[in-house]
Amino acid sequence: MAHRTLADVMTRDVVTVREDTTFDDIVGLLTERHVSAVPVVDGRDRVLGVVSEADLLRKLEFADTDPAALAGTPAAAVGRAARVKAAACTAAGLMTAPAVTAPAGMPVTAAARMMEAAGVKRVPVVDEGRRLVGIASRRDLLTVFLRPDNAIRHEVVRGVLETLLWIAPTEVTVDVRHGVVYLDGELDRRSLAESVVGMVRAVDGVVDVVSRLTYPLDDTGSAPGG
Repeated sequence: MAHRTLADVMTRDVVTVREDTTFDDIVGLLTERHVSAVPVVDGRDRVLGVVSEADLLRKLEFADTDPAALAGTPAAAVGRAARVKAAACTAAGLMTAPAVTAPAGMPVTAAARMMEAAGVKRVPVVDEGRRLVGIASRRDLLTVFLRPDNAIRHEVVRGVLETLLWIAPTEVTVDVRHGVVYLDGELDRRSLAESVVGMVRAVDGVVDVVSRLTYPLDDTGSAPGG
C-alpha cells in the first residue's frame, strides 16, 4: 500500500535567500510572495537555515529595550539568542540553524509527526545531496484529505481487501462519504476484522473508519468493545 510523500504535496517553486541577503530584502520577499518563512541556501542550494517572521519580529520586540538593563537577570539568559537576532541585519544572523529538513520520499504521515515533534510549521524538502527541492507546510500536508471518495474506495477495495488481505469484494461492502469509510459484512474471525479496520485507517485521505463488521469467532482473547 503506497503512501503519498512530501514530493507529492510540497511546493516546488520556493523563494530562497543567501546568507548575505539583507533584513529589508527578506521582509520584501515575504510580503511579495505571501509566505511566512524562507530557506537560506548556499551556492549549491544546500539548506543552511530558515528565516521566519518570528525571527524578523525580534527586531521590533527589542526595539525599545536597553540591553544594559537586562544584564545579569534571568531574562538576559533566556533572551540572549533573541537579542542576537534583533541586532542582525542579514540572513546569516537572523536564521534559525541548523534547519529541520526532510527527504522528498518521506511519507506525509511521518512528516506530520516530525513537524509536530520539532515544533515547526513548515519544512524544507531536500534530495539525496541535501539540496533544496521544495518546501512543505502544514497546509500542504492536509491536502492528502482532499482525495476523492471514489479514489479512497478503490484503494480500500483493490489495494487493501483484495491485494493485501485476499478478501473478496462480496464479503465486505465499502462505502466512502466525505473521507469516512463505512465497512459492512461478515468475516470469519475478529482478528481479521480488526486488521481490516487498521489497514483501511492507514489509507491516505481516510478521515475515519466506521466498522459494522461482524464475526462468529473471537480469536483475540479480549473482551468485545462496547
